[in-house]
Amino acid sequence: MKAVVCEAFGGPEVLAYRDVPDPPPPGPGEIQVRIEARGVQYVDVLMLAGKYQFRPEPPFIPGGEAAGSVVAVGPDVTQFHVGDRVMSRHTLGACAELGNAKATLCDHVPAGMSIEAAGVFRGAYTTAYHALLQRGRMKAGEWVLVHGAAGGIGIAAIQVAKLFDAKVIATASAEEKRRACLDEGADHAIDYQHGFLDQVKQLTDGRGVDIVYDPIGAQVTDESLRCLSWCGRLLILGFLGGGPTNIRSNYLLIKGIDAIGVRIGGLNEADPALAAANMKELAQLAAKGRLRPRISHRFPLAKAAEALRAVIDRQVVGKAVLVTQTD
Repeated sequence: MKAVVCEAFGGPEVLAYRDVPDPPPPGPGEIQVRIEARGVQYVDVLMLAGKYQFRPEPPFIPGGEAAGSVVAVGPDVTQFHVGDRVMSRHTLGACAELGNAKATLCDHVPAGMSIEAAGVFRGAYTTAYHALLQRGRMKAGEWVLVHGAAGGIGIAAIQVAKLFDAKVIATASAEEKRRACLDEGADHAIDYQHGFLDQVKQLTDGRGVDIVYDPIGAQVTDESLRCLSWCGRLLILGFLGGGPTNIRSNYLLIKGIDAIGVRIGGLNEADPALAAANMKELAQLAAKGRLRPRISHRFPLAKAAEALRAVIDRQVVGKAVLVTQTD
């Protein structure tokens, strides 16, 4: 089969598109998927660079989320059959034409959803749903400040927050991205690059927001603490802005703020039953057309390096997808 292989730690240039052996038949509890679409994530960038908490040694096939058709099922698998369209989760290996996955980490593609949308759905929407509703305890009518709002988990957060009747202030660096946020339902979209506190206070009549959804870190986190209202919740999802910050505990004390870490991989490991229930609910919402991934960039699998470069250069609005070429 064809696959994209990380041959050394580094940037997108370390990827090679070449022939590799097919995976073995699926083992107990596994299915084998002919992968047709796979999401491109910033996690992939970190993994190539050897900077992610899970650090596989090269050579390895990257990629963690995908969608395609079942071609074989392992012993004891009853919920899937050959020919089923599935969303699959992989520790590694999604950037290949075939991949094995644990059946418990796969779901049927919702009715009416394209295979491309299915390939980018799981990571972003499970993150946003778990972060806002379970970790953030979001209620209808609350104000949510979404940073990195034009990214994959940002667009998902806007959609989830609006679906549950919150009010959303989205931040993004470019006018095109802010328009996209408004298109996805955000009540307001602002430029954060030269400070956002005054804008947030003005939009909320001086009160501040109830929740900050923060995948950026660094100085953005510092200013976000000042935007939170009494008993606000800071959701810490990552550090795309250059690294974590030393949170000043006096802000937490004075305003009764909760600083809450959110890692979807941690949920999958610690409470797989809740993770599965969340995914079931999200799939039902997607089948009703209430959640729809936004895909701005499509690349053939052979152009995986270009797709990762687009993510690094922040060209992507929503998600980028790698599709298997057909002759």
